[in-house]
Amino acid sequence: MKKLCMLIAICCVAISSFGQQKTYDTAKPWTFWWWMGNAVTKESITNQLELFAKAGIGGVHIIPIYGVKGYEKQFTPFLNDQWLRFLEHTTQEGKRLHIGVDLTTGTGWPFGGPNVTQETAAKKWKLEGNKLVTTLTKQQVKRPSPGGAGLVLDPFGADAMPQYLQRFDTAFAKTTAHPRAMYNDSYEVYGANWTNKFPEEFKKRRGYDIQDHISEFLDTTKNERNTLIKMDYHQTIADLVLENYATKWTNWSAKKNYISRYQAHGSPGNLLDLYATADVPETESFGSSRFNIPNLRIDDEYEIERFGIPSPLAMKFASSASNLTGKTLVSSETCTWLANHFKVSLSQVKPQVDELFTAGINHIFFHGIAYSPKEETFPGWLFYASTNFGPSSHFWNEMPQLTGYIQRCQSRLQNSQPDNDVLVYFPINDLWATSKKSVDAIYQLDIHSIGSWISQKAYGQTCKQLLEKGYSFDYISDLQLQRLKVTNGQIKAGNSNYKTIVIPSCNYLPEQTLETLLALSKQGAKIIFAGEKPSSFTGFNEFEARKAKFQTQMALLSQQSISGKDIFTVLPSLGVPQESWTDKGLRFIRKKQAGKVIYFISNLDNQFATGWITLSANMVNPRFYDVLNNTYKTIPTKHENGKTLVYLSLASGESCFLEEGQTATTAIVNNSAKTSLTLSGAWKVDFLAGKPRIQLSKTIDQLSSWTTWADSTDFFWGTVRYSKEIDLSKELASQNLSIDLGNVNESAVVKINGKVIGTAWCLPFKLTIPKSVLKVGKNSLEIEVKNLSANYMRLYDKQHPEWKKFYDANIVSVKYKPLDATKWSPMPSGLMGPVVLKTLGN
Repeated sequence: MKKLCMLIAICCVAISSFGQQKTYDTAKPWTFWWWMGNAVTKESITNQLELFAKAGIGGVHIIPIYGVKGYEKQFTPFLNDQWLRFLEHTTQEGKRLHIGVDLTTGTGWPFGGPNVTQETAAKKWKLEGNKLVTTLTKQQVKRPSPGGAGLVLDPFGADAMPQYLQRFDTAFAKTTAHPRAMYNDSYEVYGANWTNKFPEEFKKRRGYDIQDHISEFLDTTKNERNTLIKMDYHQTIADLVLENYATKWTNWSAKKNYISRYQAHGSPGNLLDLYATADVPETESFGSSRFNIPNLRIDDEYEIERFGIPSPLAMKFASSASNLTGKTLVSSETCTWLANHFKVSLSQVKPQVDELFTAGINHIFFHGIAYSPKEETFPGWLFYASTNFGPSSHFWNEMPQLTGYIQRCQSRLQNSQPDNDVLVYFPINDLWATSKKSVDAIYQLDIHSIGSWISQKAYGQTCKQLLEKGYSFDYISDLQLQRLKVTNGQIKAGNSNYKTIVIPSCNYLPEQTLETLLALSKQGAKIIFAGEKPSSFTGFNEFEARKAKFQTQMALLSQQSISGKDIFTVLPSLGVPQESWTDKGLRFIRKKQAGKVIYFISNLDNQFATGWITLSANMVNPRFYDVLNNTYKTIPTKHENGKTLVYLSLASGESCFLEEGQTATTAIVNNSAKTSLTLSGAWKVDFLAGKPRIQLSKTIDQLSSWTTWADSTDFFWGTVRYSKEIDLSKELASQNLSIDLGNVNESAVVKINGKVIGTAWCLPFKLTIPKSVLKVGKNSLEIEVKNLSANYMRLYDKQHPEWKKFYDANIVSVKYKPLDATKWSPMPSGLMGPVVLKTLGN
């Protein structure tokens, strides 16, 4: 039997679909891993990878960047022989520890470096007389490592990417190292809007010479002629970045047996087409969302106006591309600058992760961890625009709690198929028709300004309402529409089946898209126009002669489709499922696993706690999976009028899966009166391990932040124990109880009668108490609370400002100003309460 188990284990670590030995687990969260100055050693690489493995991290993504002052002699040029030996050691140790390894195809961002010549560098146009001519943008690679500095690559030129990748072919021919994936970061190429052969490419694709229409191209009056010309220009830019940048890079990755991870956002093209070129489309969660969860802290220094907030509407561009092309993984750069360094808690991280899950993401990458030598003291090496998830973080000991939670979620989300019902057309031509501040600006779809291209646009409003009203949708592009199939009224793409296509209110519709919609409608696809129908086509060439045909075809499509400003009266008539309980602030993703429906539900608001909800899917015996505690339970269920209703208990901040079980369910709800016992009165408090060391024990009558107790405590970072005795009656001790800690800054280990019952690390801070732990009469309660390192940094930054020793950006605040922790106010710390024992219900 033991030999059989070993054989199964070996088979599970066998061969991936890309021909590489798969010794890693994608269900675990992975992390960005910055090699600062490439000043790494084999010993410290091994040390960090072993720590990562113990913490539950499944893989690393190496990004070579700028270095650390004082370590110049150890700087290693990117891709030289010594650097390749470090990479070999990393991949070998990764296999031993079952940790995957990804690598940026370059250093810093965006693509570029010393092998980029003026011929292959990013370019822009300038006006000379009546001609548009080429000039360099002169943009340099941002945050490069040694051996990586140089000009940014031309994203539009046909020869630029192949020549750029030759450097990697030459280097990797000398090594046995083989990362799992190559990575392309978010498009941050600024000012590039031209390439050497742009006029020829334009004429070949658009049918006329742009040089003959310079005056109209430069005209800002937005008449019909110059608008169509500018849209043609943007379409050509989009074609070139898709064909010459994204596709050539992903094709090269596939040829070399790497999978490709690609952040397309920021690009001047259709994000859906760009994301779809990659094996793993990747979105980005930058900053902190404003969830209405009690006691959730938000960093008030974060500038929403500058950076925006994470948006599911933007995240779904990556997951939509994945769903439409049948990809398994959709990743996210997660918790980028969630708050200032030393101020992030795990209770802030979990809701951001849950939001990503409901948007279709299933492969979390922490952003991130900087490589730091073993000999470096606190706080070690740090990367400025990140949340520190590394060993020097104040929550490192609690990391297995977070990584375990993510692994359990992602194991289900990765092994299930999408179950969205609606396709929403992405009208990118309407964006291109919108005038920009300057005539040389191109439309870049970045995550920091989603208002300008999603939320303030008609299609964005439609999609926002779909989410709020409980409809599942994916975006679809003009190109992707052409690949759809219709069978028995079901619209098929990738592994997904859809019930309808929604065309949101828009002005422009390409003729090819119109013809595609007509063909799909003829095959039985249900098409809905939401709001105003398109009144114009795209393309300047011979546009007057094409108007009549467009109008005729639009009239025909109107006859074959459904029109109405309120699509939410139409969708039910087409049998489109709705999860009406989203009006209670609950968010979800519905998927299918082995033909059965599963739900992931997260309560990221404060409107719902318990109650009956009606599922759109028919589930015979649904069961509740508590991901946080890795436990199952039956859930009260009833079936009415062909619908499944479940009695859900999900407090603000909590999440769960609903999935089909084997045990028959009942509609009985435990309506017995709930008992609670608030633990008021005196607490004994002892300061334990921490910095600076404090020897303090005292009794407090009321829970409050320990920073207010004495002058010395407002700098303390560490653990404080709260203890008291609780007297339980026979009736209360015999019941199923939980302990709700109220507000905790920032995590707590709870012991009852000397036995650890769990760690409260996320909101709400409550734990279930095993019956075997309690007894009638006196019970000892100990709550060991850990706070943030921010308070200690107020002191440390004053005593040791030399820790900020990084080149380039060094270390900055979320306001992008030099970080000065000495000016921070003390962060609330400790057990705030109220602490309440409660009987458990359904």
